[in-house]
Amino acid sequence: MSPFAEDLLPDDLLDTFRERAEVHDRENTFPGEDLEDLRERGYLRLLVPAELGGTGASLLEAGRVQRRLARAAPATALAMGMHLVVTGAALHAHRRGQDSARSVLEDAAAGHLHAFGISEAGNDAMLFDSSTTAEAAPDGGYRLTGTKIFTSLAPAWDRLVVHGRVAEPTQVDPSLVIGVLERGDGIEVLDDWDTHGMRASQSRTTRLHGARIPSERVLTRTPVGPNADPFVMGVFGAFELLIASAYTGIAERAVTVGARIATTRRSLTTGIMHADDPDTRWRLADAAIGVDGAILQTEKLLADLDALGLGEGGVGITDHGARWFLHLSGVKSRSTETAIRAVDQVLRASGGAQYFRRSELERLSRDVRAGMYHPSDEESVHASYAKALLGEIGADRPVLPR
Repeated sequence: MSPFAEDLLPDDLLDTFRERAEVHDRENTFPGEDLEDLRERGYLRLLVPAELGGTGASLLEAGRVQRRLARAAPATALAMGMHLVVTGAALHAHRRGQDSARSVLEDAAAGHLHAFGISEAGNDAMLFDSSTTAEAAPDGGYRLTGTKIFTSLAPAWDRLVVHGRVAEPTQVDPSLVIGVLERGDGIEVLDDWDTHGMRASQSRTTRLHGARIPSERVLTRTPVGPNADPFVMGVFGAFELLIASAYTGIAERAVTVGARIATTRRSLTTGIMHADDPDTRWRLADAAIGVDGAILQTEKLLADLDALGLGEGGVGITDHGARWFLHLSGVKSRSTETAIRAVDQVLRASGGAQYFRRSELERLSRDVRAGMYHPSDEESVHASYAKALLGEIGADRPVLPR
């Protein structure tokens, strides 16, 4: 773990977060005290450039912070990570010269908490299409009507980044608008979060009833479908990699807990410590191998995305060109699936006591499973890779040489 992450999140604060996490999970409540502690330590300003009043951290450093936070309070890390997704996207767009993103960074520097309202029931295209309607207003803004799901930070956010399909009767090519809502009229937040895991994230449903994006809060307008818009690219990259970091942090913590259990638990049958049992050693090693691989892959892409935003290259830095979206989605998918497998391996190595609710591993095993529901999921990743390898289904193909 980096000194930066350790300075921002010292061990004693993480111990406090871990104690609170158990309570918030049991009571299905939002970790407001965690939010205030993080706000006080500058977490909201983490990805804001120093010249705009922020900490000036890189995306790579933010990923390490997320891993460390998730080792103590997974749901806090997931929820607060949505603020970093928004500010990370704005940072990338700002670096690439998109002036509209500056307002997001300035708001974050002023202490405003941003949430991310993109998910919609049945919308498999996610960021690249929307079932929410955006009606143009005379002042250049838009009014959005639709329903967003999995809106983390629901009790606390005061800025919400949303998207909608622009309603223009004469348009030939459909387009999307992405902008920022302030909490207020036209926004209904439901109290409907009661889930298997990640309970403290309070990622509730949000209904938009003509909610207004003022013209000065419009971040970008893009065609429907994948595109290279800087803010869209920033959202996709920050979301996939910071999500991967959080779930990898859960798996890191599980391995730590599993190792501690193995070195203090003795078999009544054989009399040996479980740390000396070959099966236990293999399972814990298997979990640790997977976690190390996920960290290395995620950190490489975070460093590459930082370099892309800054327009810098160098030894070890890669611009992935047309394969950016493939690599970002692939790393997220591999990392979350690896995290699930790692936690399961630790559970199998740690005995039946970990099946009880009083066990931290039991909670981690529920929290880590939320990773499979975040985009990009296994199906979409495989479909994207298949298309890259084989083309569209049913397309005419040349006979490839042997």
